Amino acid sequence: MEHPDPPQSTPAGRHPAGFIVRRATTKDVPGIRNLVAPYAAQRILIAKDAVAYYEGLAEFRVVTDPHQSQLLGCGALHVMWEDLAEIRTLAVAPDAHGRGVGAALVDRLIADAQDIGVARVFCLTFEVDFFARHGFRPIEGQAVEPEVYAQLLRSYDEGVAEFLDLERVKPNTLGNTRMLRLL
Repeated sequence: MEHPDPPQSTPAGRHPAGFIVRRATTKDVPGIRNLVAPYAAQRILIAKDAVAYYEGLAEFRVVTDPHQSQLLGCGALHVMWEDLAEIRTLAVAPDAHGRGVGAALVDRLIADAQDIGVARVFCLTFEVDFFARHGFRPIEGQAVEPEVYAQLLRSYDEGVAEFLDLERVKPNTLGNTRMLRLL
């Protein structure tokens, strides 16, 4: 079980537990796909083509262990609007569960959101307790003003459709909880 207030990464990215949280590189894409694959098979995460990971690479952080070659975890921060971003594609290797990898990723992604001026962070998750420990709260209805909602409807991004709770994404999101954290 993860500690409710895990230690933060040091400025250099090394976490007190010994792993490193850093920006993803093109060489990490196969590892990210490997991390996501078992969760996609269980319909916890949405499977994506490799091109989608390369296109969104700048949004990703990964966790590595300096003593291992495989990635321990990954996660992305996708900006949706001037004050709103989504944590998406958060995945931790099964053998790294309980080591604080997910917590370190969420902490880093929240810091990234703050660094770029985002005031609210959204997630769509089955891991309600985990995200609640990080300050997220379930939301009902719309979390944006009608004018912003109308603009977001123009997006082709599936994550935006999930945030808006659009009917066309219901088969992919049944059972997930929409959560929001104010920064």
